[in-house]
Amino acid sequence: MVAAPKNSGTQLRVGRLTKAHGLKGAIKLELYTDDPERRFVPGAVFSLQVPTTSKWHGKTLELRELRWYNGHPVGFFVGVDDRTEAETLIKAILWVDADTDEAPEDDAWYDHQLVGLTALRDGVPVGKVARVDHLPAQDLLAIETDAGEVLVPFVAAIVPAVDIETGTLTVTPPAGLFEELPEEDGEQPLASAEEPADTEG
Repeated sequence: MVAAPKNSGTQLRVGRLTKAHGLKGAIKLELYTDDPERRFVPGAVFSLQVPTTSKWHGKTLELRELRWYNGHPVGFFVGVDDRTEAETLIKAILWVDADTDEAPEDDAWYDHQLVGLTALRDGVPVGKVARVDHLPAQDLLAIETDAGEVLVPFVAAIVPAVDIETGTLTVTPPAGLFEELPEEDGEQPLASAEEPADTEG
């Protein structure tokens, strides 16, 4: 989970509203927190990350209740009383104010902690984190390299380790993310054939 500083103070991104559930305004949630029992309690108020054209832009959302249906979290919110209203919130990202003295969650970092970290690939520096982009589907790390900026999905499969103390993070990117793949046009064997052969005498 990534936390991002906001103008109102430090905030944590804790979830995303994904789909209307039923006819009474309930909305399915994708959780970005390891501690939903602490974040999603009745009365919890969330800041909303929505497009500027949304009726919810600049507003907050208060949770009435969190229920679980077949293992999936579903939220009921104040002022969202039917499916039509619930549909206006789909894809909204939920943020909460973080207490400065609260213990951080596992695998959660603030943007300012990530920016400036050196990205290591096979132990070799490949660039530095310039910023964090928060998108509805996932977070992206913008890593500044000698060849330009590379956007790296901030997922465990590609960024398996973050070490704030040493100022580094480990990347295991798929082929082609940090470099151009050679074209398979048959030229490589010809280039090899042109190399001088070792001869004795």
